[in-house]
Amino acid sequence: MVNSIDDIGDNHVGSSAKTPLRDDAFVLSDEEKMERIQKSVKEILDTLGMDLTDDSLKGTPKRVAKAYVKELFGGLNPANKPRLSTFDNNYKYGEMLVEKNIVVYSTCEHHLLPIVGRAHVAYISNGQVIGLSKMNRIVDYYARRPQVQERLTMQVVQALQEAMGTKDVACVIDAKHLCVNSRGIRDIESSTVTSEFGGRFKEKEVRREFLDYIKMDTDFE
Repeated sequence: MVNSIDDIGDNHVGSSAKTPLRDDAFVLSDEEKMERIQKSVKEILDTLGMDLTDDSLKGTPKRVAKAYVKELFGGLNPANKPRLSTFDNNYKYGEMLVEKNIVVYSTCEHHLLPIVGRAHVAYISNGQVIGLSKMNRIVDYYARRPQVQERLTMQVVQALQEAMGTKDVACVIDAKHLCVNSRGIRDIESSTVTSEFGGRFKEKEVRREFLDYIKMDTDFE
């Protein structure tokens, strides 16, 4: 049984499909969070022996704090969640719709290092359709937080299922983790593939059609 950080080590651990946030996560304003983070980053750099009076470094704590709150982890705040407006499928399109090669920029929650890759998302309408850009935006929203790729994949599917009122949604993500590529084993060639298939996408033929569209040879059967 794993019961300490040392026991976990570099193992890829996830808890649930829900991002682990405390109840008081948004008591502090963005400005207050940035002020605290700025002080912490300054302390880290100082501990490492960096000369924070150098012109190249003096602004780093402030830049990192702003990037964390406003950019890299902006997807933690529910206020930033995109509106997923849907529309009646008046043209009666009944086949699979696939949005492929959606850019993924996220951050591994285990080492706070980048995750970079592509997401492929599909759905089959049950009477409602959604704007194509909304699929990109929902991937970006859930990516902009400390993440585990398995959770990100599930969150994208669940958000679209809820918005469209259908289980027939699928997502595959293929991404490189810099916690693997730049540290530890330092394998720059490997990538991680995760998938979540809902509703009809669990059927072998439908799943195969989706994978053929995105031209992935990975065997999920």
